[in-house]
Amino acid sequence: MALFGLGKTRESLLGKLSRAVVGRSTVDEDTLDALEEALVSADVGVDTAVSLVEAVQERVAKDKYLGEEELKAHIRETLIASMSGQPSGPIALHSPGPHVTLVVGVNGVGKTTSIGKLASYYKGQGKKVLLGAADTFRAAAVDQLKIWAERVDVPIVEKGMNTDPAAVAYAAVEEGNRSQADLIIVDTAGRLHNKVNLMNELSKIKRVMEKVIPDAPHEVLLVLDASTGQNAVQQAIEFSKVTHVSGLVLTKMDGTAKGGVALAIAAKLNIPVRFVGIGEGVNDLVPFDAEAYINALFA
Repeated sequence: MALFGLGKTRESLLGKLSRAVVGRSTVDEDTLDALEEALVSADVGVDTAVSLVEAVQERVAKDKYLGEEELKAHIRETLIASMSGQPSGPIALHSPGPHVTLVVGVNGVGKTTSIGKLASYYKGQGKKVLLGAADTFRAAAVDQLKIWAERVDVPIVEKGMNTDPAAVAYAAVEEGNRSQADLIIVDTAGRLHNKVNLMNELSKIKRVMEKVIPDAPHEVLLVLDASTGQNAVQQAIEFSKVTHVSGLVLTKMDGTAKGGVALAIAAKLNIPVRFVGIGEGVNDLVPFDAEAYINALFA
């Protein structure tokens, strides 16, 4: 339950669900409206909220009245069923290695920190990890990643600020290949205001990587701040327009009442959530498990 740091989301959602049904002998339009509002406020997404309310309506038509516990159990079961075909958690690393992961996301979402925690996670799995500092436009981005590399004790390839990101990416993949790393994680600049430039830059990075490892990158992870709710969904939509996003990392899940955003993104874009951030510590990035996440919401 604590695994996903969903305390605030859980309290908000269950509190509103409880108020929606307390003292009622029937589930009427007012109850259904209150239920929909509770779900939307947790940022599960309007589409998901509407489908859940419709499922409750169908159940009520058969069983007449759902008590509070029955209502929560029904919503939980419906959500688990809706996520059952959706993959989640880390993918198997490309074998034989190196496995190349490109990390994208706007500034301020915890991208560089997430890369450091990813390195720690995989190193803890016994993997040889190398970092590439290709976010060369943001002040202190390279320095921040160097600090994480030292903290986690993994090597890093960097060429300082204002250098060509593709040159850094190429050097990182080349070095990872030479040193037989299991995993190469490459940071990129967090800009979305000029989509054409971002698309060109990511395309160039991919092209130079392929010169060393033909099918690189094997994974493109988009880092999103869960506390921004529907804005995170919009960022996922926009990044999906400029590059193929194969997985998500949701940060700051522990500090928000909008933790339902994972459900909204899954419903809207069908992009798997790979990891979630639940705190500031080096080990506070954990693999995402859809069923455990939903159970934690209703614990």
